[in-house]
Amino acid sequence: MIPRYQLPNMALIWSENFRFQTMFAIEVYAAEAMVEKGLIPRECVAALHSVSSKDISIDRILELEQITRHETIAFLTHLEELAGPKSAGYLHYGMTSSDLLDSCLSIQLMHAGDLILHKITTLCEALKKQALAHKNTICIGRSHGVHAEPTTFGLKMAQAYAEMRRNHYRMLAAKKEISVGAISGPVGTYAGIDLKIEEYVCQHLTLRPETISTQIIPRDRHATYFSTLSIIASSLERLAIEIRSLQRTEIREVEEAFASTQKGSSAMPHKRNPILAENITGLARLIRTQVIAALENISLWHERDMSHSSVERIIAPDMTSALHFALDRMANIIDCLKVNRERMHQNMALSNESYFSHVVLSALIKAGATRQDAYSILQRNTATVHNKNIKLSDVLQSDPEVTALIPKEKLLALFDDNHFLQHVDAIFDKVFAEGQTESVI
Repeated sequence: MIPRYQLPNMALIWSENFRFQTMFAIEVYAAEAMVEKGLIPRECVAALHSVSSKDISIDRILELEQITRHETIAFLTHLEELAGPKSAGYLHYGMTSSDLLDSCLSIQLMHAGDLILHKITTLCEALKKQALAHKNTICIGRSHGVHAEPTTFGLKMAQAYAEMRRNHYRMLAAKKEISVGAISGPVGTYAGIDLKIEEYVCQHLTLRPETISTQIIPRDRHATYFSTLSIIASSLERLAIEIRSLQRTEIREVEEAFASTQKGSSAMPHKRNPILAENITGLARLIRTQVIAALENISLWHERDMSHSSVERIIAPDMTSALHFALDRMANIIDCLKVNRERMHQNMALSNESYFSHVVLSALIKAGATRQDAYSILQRNTATVHNKNIKLSDVLQSDPEVTALIPKEKLLALFDDNHFLQHVDAIFDKVFAEGQTESVI
């Protein structure tokens, strides 16, 4: 992942320093458990304890890897150099490379998941703030990009909040799914190591022992994790597209914050573009495309092959970093979003009350018209509204078919925007109910 889209705390998790220190911790815990089981001499653990994680040299490991052509052996060779070959001779006893690498990756994904969960929470707080502030800020709703019936901007934000809450539950489940370790030796049979070693290591790393491994942790777990990242990214893009669309010149109902020193175009000084939301759309595309590789990783040969390794070295840091960055960016967009109430009212007026067609349709049916006749009446009259640019209430007052069923006074009473707000409180109660719980979908 390029630094442009990676925040510092996420970069730390995917640094070589963090990875090798985590691998060192796994080896230390494994050695401690082996001593207690009487499998290796106590001096081995004492030698490892004498080594500080700060003593581990990434440059030396990479130098040794050039010689051994094997990353794990290079790492273990460097530990022997630090702890002494005699005392560290039992290092990695009964283990295989995947015990070290897979458990380490689980820890990295678990920590990355924590950072993502925190950003989802921050975004939810920003969405809730805007939802409450604009609970009754009426605006036109659109279906197929065309004016439909009014909604409120608060409801738009409340919907996004509810969706991100679901994503929070999904991420919790994905983190739990991936929080497993495996110290089961070659082909996962524990032939050279005791199951208690795995239990000890996992307990100290806040992991659960894998139910059954081959020589690796099964990659359906990783596919679930990465697929969840993709779903969250798609939710972010949906919100980003809404902001981008509402910021168009013809609509201009919302606008990303624009700094006093910010420039929108190298050629056109008037431009104020939704570049932050566009950036989120791009990152969402990137995240989704990498899910396919994670799904392909499920199908490996026999008890283990290496085809998944190169994929995960790229997609694990890239997907988690990109999503973490996108969540942070979206939270800032929502928190600083400029909402143009006046423009919302102006845009509603463009429909010349056509959005009351369903209200009048229901009233005509209630007054005795068949649904087909009522629909034809409204369709004819709304066509007049569009063609002659006059209000629907004025057109309907001149239609004898309408006034024969609904007196003019009752007809005009139907044209009340509050009709569309009558259940907003109930919807908000559902969304923001105190102590609400929702099962993971």
